[in-house]
Amino acid sequence: MSWLTRVRNSLPFSPKRDTPDNLWIKCPSCSEMLFTKEYEENLSVCPRCDHHGRIGAGERLAQLLDAGFEILPAPKVREDPLKFRDTKRYTDRLKAARAANPEPDALTAAVGKIDGHKAVVGVQDFGFMGGSMGMAVGDAFIAATEAAIANKCPFVAVTAAGGARMQEGILSLMQMPRTTVAINRMRAAGLPYIVVLTDPTTGGVTASYAMLGDIQIAEPGALIGFAGQRVIQDTIREKLPEGFQRAEYLHAHGMIDMVVSRHMLKATLARTIGYLMAAQAA
Repeated sequence: MSWLTRVRNSLPFSPKRDTPDNLWIKCPSCSEMLFTKEYEENLSVCPRCDHHGRIGAGERLAQLLDAGFEILPAPKVREDPLKFRDTKRYTDRLKAARAANPEPDALTAAVGKIDGHKAVVGVQDFGFMGGSMGMAVGDAFIAATEAAIANKCPFVAVTAAGGARMQEGILSLMQMPRTTVAINRMRAAGLPYIVVLTDPTTGGVTASYAMLGDIQIAEPGALIGFAGQRVIQDTIREKLPEGFQRAEYLHAHGMIDMVVSRHMLKATLARTIGYLMAAQAA
């Protein structure tokens, strides 16, 4: 043993403290290091740059609905009907997604109240295979509209998706007309359909139920579009304007009705539902 080792071992150094890996979180927009607890208490919104982070379905439902809401049962659909395989089998991808998420697929719906106003809320979770739309998402969406019709209340869809689920091929794309028919049934019943667009909402979801709301609301900075910006630029061979496909740009050009901070979203939904249901009663 060297003298340096003996001296070091004899000094009264305190043992190294273990720091939890999840104590801090880095804002993906401004790169500010934030206490995870404070970030979550601020509804996963960066207090420095107001970046609205992505959140899961359970967290979203708890933010929007009053206590005591009821989760609707997840529909049972045939899994891997095409026996699809890319670098992995589709069944393996589903198992991995379910192991990392509390819900069985990308859309979760619940019946409850928003500041006392009865509503059905369906939330897509981008953390489950990019919120992709497959048969399970389509069936969950339709079941949510049916629950809204049965309860004579609005349906609020909170979208977050990379588009259709390629592993289900044409069966995934068929969810676009199916959900459109379900929305038409809501309208025939005289019930409001409200969409909250969150980051990101793209592809076949944007081309169907995400843009069919009676009221279209978006969170600040949310990416909303069908094709990616690079694809569009390569197709039209023109540089796209600043902020293209962001919530504020779409609001300025009349594609959505309002951009609402997450802190004000529940109150805005409650007020909107109050207006729409009062008009229906009249």
